[in-house]
Amino acid sequence: MPNVQHQPDQNRFSAEVEGGTAELAYEHRGEAVAFVHTFVPEASRGQGVGDSLVEAGLAWARGEGLAAIPQCPFVAHYVETHPEAQGLGGE
Repeated sequence: MPNVQHQPDQNRFSAEVEGGTAELAYEHRGEAVAFVHTFVPEASRGQGVGDSLVEAGLAWARGEGLAAIPQCPFVAHYVETHPEAQGLGGE
């Protein structure tokens, strides 16, 4: 699994992977965080990189007491298919 780094100054989680940098971008919205964009370089797709980014983002939101808004279709699909990620508020 990739080494996911939180870069709060850039409002993103990122990981260096084959083909470049994968990222999950977010926006603060009061007591919530909206996950707005996920990108994984083509060479690393299908290897769980996106899931790792989303898991890190959701864990951070939980730890900060923020409701998670899965605005990005990839994040929304992850939340729909992972029962443990549901009930975070904001969906």
